[in-house]
Amino acid sequence: MEFIVSTSELLSQLNTIKGVINSKNALPILDNFLFTLEGNTLKIEASDLETRLETKIELENVKGSGIVAIEAKRLTDMLGLFSDEPLTFKVDLTNYKIDILSASGKYSIAGASGEEFPKNLSLEETKSSFTIASDILQKAIASTVFATSDEDSRPIFTGILFELTNEHLRLVATDSHKLARYTRTDIKSDSAASFIFPKKPANILKNILSKENGDVKVEFDEKQVVITMSSNIMSCRLIDGKYPNYSAVIPTENPNVLLINKDDFYKKLRRVAFFSNPANNLARLEMSGTRLLISAQNIDYASSAKEELNCRYEGEDMQIGFKSKLLLTILDNLNSEDVSLEMSEPSRAGLIIPVDKEDENEDVLMLLMPMMLMPVSE
Repeated sequence: MEFIVSTSELLSQLNTIKGVINSKNALPILDNFLFTLEGNTLKIEASDLETRLETKIELENVKGSGIVAIEAKRLTDMLGLFSDEPLTFKVDLTNYKIDILSASGKYSIAGASGEEFPKNLSLEETKSSFTIASDILQKAIASTVFATSDEDSRPIFTGILFELTNEHLRLVATDSHKLARYTRTDIKSDSAASFIFPKKPANILKNILSKENGDVKVEFDEKQVVITMSSNIMSCRLIDGKYPNYSAVIPTENPNVLLINKDDFYKKLRRVAFFSNPANNLARLEMSGTRLLISAQNIDYASSAKEELNCRYEGEDMQIGFKSKLLLTILDNLNSEDVSLEMSEPSRAGLIIPVDKEDENEDVLMLLMPMMLMPVSE
């Protein structure tokens, strides 16, 4: 088979899907891209057995058809050495030798049989689906994926819960210390359904969606999800298990409310956190009227820091401790000029909520568990 393709277009599409490929694969064939030429369409796929990404390029100059596997790293590294110019790929399907011709040179690499590449799984007939704008899905994933756990001992927490009901579409992620919840009230379903989307493909999808336009179709059954975009298709094996009742940990009565500028809060918390004990990253928040005092200390190095901020606070004077690293992460993932911190008491979770709503159909909530406060050393 033979085809001519633009270097920049091919490299762009390969860079989009190569994130799926692991650095070490149990099957050597997974170190490759799978090229399938049929008619004028070149389909390129990458997989790690759990997740599969597919992209397509429409070509004008083709001869024949067929499939071949090409080593991913070698191909992308090689294409990066070219300026934007057309390249001719000639593939001998008897021995999988690949000749790549430029205007001034010829390069040969060894391919492999595409038949060795794992076959894609298909969805069951009894599947659920919904359609969502690419920018909304990108924001929903970005607003939650950071809260997933990295501990493989609790696989349920390493993914994002997608929950579809007759009232909303909701994404939830937690590592038991922090929780992120993103809700859309304009996306609903007559029948309730849910799935747990793994962290790795979620991060890859988030990056792809930032370059997408238009709607995205999400179809899923009990084992996998297929996400169809304008120029890419992702299929992914889901995390098996029942997600815990996240609503039970979200306090509903929070009479103590702090309203503060997010950027000011973030910058001063970050400075103070530098002086906290690295073992716990504890930051103390003291709230009273229009005053917020942030403090931290490291007894081992006799270091401490305090920052005072103007705020609006309603409730009883209160002190509460949070892991500064986690609080900074939450603030970094909130798109709002002002945020509110809603609390019931120092021993219960605090809710961090954006004050400025960009969309009336959107609801964002972050939760952070507190830390025990010890007496301050003078």
